[in-house]
Amino acid sequence: MNAAVASIRDYLRDVVAGWNRFWFAAVDPATLSAIRICAGLMLFYTHLVWSLDLQAFFGQNNSWLPRELLAQQGVHSQYVWSYLWWIKTPGMLRAAHIAALVVFALLTVGFMSRVMSVLAYVIAVSYVHRVMPGAFFGLDKINCMLALYLMLGPSGACFSVDRWLAKRRAGGNLPPPRPSVGANVAIRLIQLHMCIIYLFSGLDKLQGVYWWDGTAVWWSVANLEYQSLDMTWLAHFPVVVALMTHVTVFWELFYSVLVWHRRWRPIVLLGAVVVHGGIAIALGMITFGLAMLIGNMAFLSPHFVRAVIGLVTRTNGAEQGRATSPAPALRAKSQAAR
Repeated sequence: MNAAVASIRDYLRDVVAGWNRFWFAAVDPATLSAIRICAGLMLFYTHLVWSLDLQAFFGQNNSWLPRELLAQQGVHSQYVWSYLWWIKTPGMLRAAHIAALVVFALLTVGFMSRVMSVLAYVIAVSYVHRVMPGAFFGLDKINCMLALYLMLGPSGACFSVDRWLAKRRAGGNLPPPRPSVGANVAIRLIQLHMCIIYLFSGLDKLQGVYWWDGTAVWWSVANLEYQSLDMTWLAHFPVVVALMTHVTVFWELFYSVLVWHRRWRPIVLLGAVVVHGGIAIALGMITFGLAMLIGNMAFLSPHFVRAVIGLVTRTNGAEQGRATSPAPALRAKSQAAR
């Protein structure tokens, strides 16, 4: 009996330890910082596009979705807030829009990253709430999701103006950024959010008859409304169409399981590149495909991220500021306690 109790206690202790390692282990913030750059660029570009007809989307009285109409439809509530509702004149709207673009640009380059990440989230959500449900799509949801989690960790710890300024103040002798629990929490939340997105996307596809009979990919590429690349030649290869259809469903359903395994992760992430790259090229959803790939970056290791950025910028690990491990300090503290 005592052995059984001890075994259960050890098992629960291991579960708790594993849970703490998963969520609260300090990690190199390089991956989160790389996501900041890519997500910041996406936020800047997608909001810059609104500039093409700012008044039509966000004007107080002359927009496609006036505030009064949204109020009649019950869109406004205490949970659906936007500072754009209180902007009255075209001049104020232009000024606020320019300020928003400045915030996204500063987030991208990593200047005052903590402040800009909070402002970027508030701005992104405000724009979405102002135009929904008329112009609210998957891209907007991914933008807001990434902006939300960037607030939780030190996204400006690497590859940023903040880092460069700190290095200048230290006379060029700034130590590498320390591993961060906040960076781990932010990355884990993005990872889990991506798993939920793909799982429910796959489950939703199971309700469609075209995903069962293997023709869904054909109906997608044959739709002239979305077609940006003529893929109708696939009609001559029905087996290929069926294979692409079923592999897509399988990949989405099992993404949340296979991506956690180190051996399967490269294949799963390669699948993300193929799926979203195909959507971007063949169906014209370039920004959505890129936004989803930015979310998938959460599964890239900091070492890989630093290697890629070092290759692009032609710098070595020391110049990039590789994160230091807290292990030496912990060992010294333990020896001092003895």
